[in-house]
Amino acid sequence: MSFLDKDYPFLTNYFSKGIKTGKIANCILFWGNDIETQYELALEIARILNCKTDGSHNCQCLNCNWIRNNTHPAVLTYSKTDNKPSDDTAATMFSITQARMIKNDLAVTSDYHRVLIFCDKDSEGKPCGLNPTNFSTDAANALLKTFEEPPSNTTFFFLTNDISDMISTVVSRSQCFFVPSKKAEPQNFELVKNLLDGYLELERSEVLDFNEQILELAKENAPDTIFVQMQNYLVNLLKSNLKNKHLKIKLLSDLNSIEKAKQELKLNMNIQTIAENLAFEMILDK
Repeated sequence: MSFLDKDYPFLTNYFSKGIKTGKIANCILFWGNDIETQYELALEIARILNCKTDGSHNCQCLNCNWIRNNTHPAVLTYSKTDNKPSDDTAATMFSITQARMIKNDLAVTSDYHRVLIFCDKDSEGKPCGLNPTNFSTDAANALLKTFEEPPSNTTFFFLTNDISDMISTVVSRSQCFFVPSKKAEPQNFELVKNLLDGYLELERSEVLDFNEQILELAKENAPDTIFVQMQNYLVNLLKSNLKNKHLKIKLLSDLNSIEKAKQELKLNMNIQTIAENLAFEMILDK
């Protein structure tokens, strides 16, 4: 059993069917706080796509071993430091020069299923999330036609912390999946437990009271702490309800709303406005 089957059964079904039928999406966007797990997941899917046997987790075929060692000629990472032409001077971002190189490379046929993984890298070489700073709109737009009409047997992965960090034209062309973290991190939500226990059953008439509770917590504590704990609570709830499709959609929507509130806080928006917007989105959007 691979970690994909063990830790991500909600993704296993989608990718298993897609790989068997040859109908896997051309563009796949993973989002969440654990970029390293997203990267590992993209490589595992690339391995199954290129496996010469049955895709089993212990296969020792040449393609599987290449991908495990990250040396496969058709499974490539693109970042501000990976696979850059020698004359590329853009040191802080994925560049238009790289985009042109990709278009030229994909014009040549391949016997493999090509997988291109787009991410950022930190100073230690660990994968990090894409955002407008390291994955510019100009560079992404240079590849939009390629994303829309890729060569056969080609899949693009985009790794990011939040969907809002990606330009809308990439998001609209991608199948988007929230990837829960595999890291054994404390998921504290004690400050917001009373607030969120039963919030899914609140009526529209109770939205103002919900708003006041958020605002009170944000005034008594650091607002960013409250928003992080709200996300922790929802992620914990999501992990316990992965088979409930309707609830999963709702929780993912609320996670996005909280992430939006965090971004608004960074922009120094009035906390009362942020809390009100968040409360209305979480309670009225059902």
